[in-house]
Formats: sequence, structure tokens, C-alpha cells
Amino acid sequence: MTDTAAEPVLSTAGREPDLLPMGRADAVVFAVGDAERAARRYAGALGLRCTAYAGPETGEPETVSYVLDAPGTRFVITSLVQVIGSRGRELARHLARHGDGVLDLAVTVPDVHYAFDYAVDRGARALAEPYETEDRYGTVVLAAIAVPGGTRHTLVDRSRYRGPYLPGFVPFERW
Repeated sequence: MTDTAAEPVLSTAGREPDLLPMGRADAVVFAVGDAERAARRYAGALGLRCTAYAGPETGEPETVSYVLDAPGTRFVITSLVQVIGSRGRELARHLARHGDGVLDLAVTVPDVHYAFDYAVDRGARALAEPYETEDRYGTVVLAAIAVPGGTRHTLVDRSRYRGPYLPGFVPFERW
């Protein structure tokens, strides 16, 4: 997320050395039936600003996603366009099983590889091993782990990224 009153905990100074250094929440990702409609409602009701978009027009054929921001808050509202690959299948399964709701809680960490290994070594189920994704704005390192109840946690390091959200997203300019 953006600037918050809660400072990120990015060092182990004064802590046990085996604790995972964590940052703040990066985003709450919602899976919904109609992303544009839900994004408009959240934006209006909560005073959020739509700052980024990804969908078929930006090279993402399976989903549409709107990023809503306010100081200390980032929501990503995503819906299915069509099932082509694993991302579409995952979203379709989640919506069929749970309906509209939280799909992912993304957390900023200073070292995705370390955080992923730390979590998996302590029993988390690996969903996506650490990988880099990039565009003209820079590089983001991501990984994902499973937690009980169907929600996933994505570990994010965007320290080398200056784009609107993640690679594949473009600044949002309409409504």
C-alpha cells in the first residue's frame, strides 16, 4: 500500500534473528463478477481513486483489473473475461467456490526469495516460486504461498519498480 501511519518492519534490529522481516500490506485483491461496476462502487463509496488498469487492451486476455488507491490503501478489483490458462482457471474456481471476495493479500517484503523460503520451511504451501516480471517501469519480484481458507498471500518486492501498479498495468485515465 502507499504511505501509512504504520511504518514497515524491514529490519531485524532488536528482534529475534529468525523472524521474517515484513513490510506493510501491498494490496488486497478482490475477485468479483463485474470488476468495472465494483470498482466504480468502491471508488464512490470509499473515496478511492482508480489509478491503474489491466485487461484485454493491455495484453491480459483473461481478466480485467482496476487498482483503487487512497493514502494507506490499495484495492485491486478483478473479474474474469475468459478462461484461457491457469490464471483464468484459478479465478473461475475461486468465484465458483466463494463468490465475490478476497482472492489475495499481497505483502511487501524486502527479499522475496528469503521470505518465500522462510514461509515454506515453516509449513506454508508454495503456489508460485519467486520470479521477476518487468516492463518499461522496472522490475518486480513476486512469489505466492497458500494459507488456509483459499486466500493466497503474494510476496512483493517493488523496490526496482516505478510503474502504476505491476507490469501489465497502465495508468487509468477514464470515468
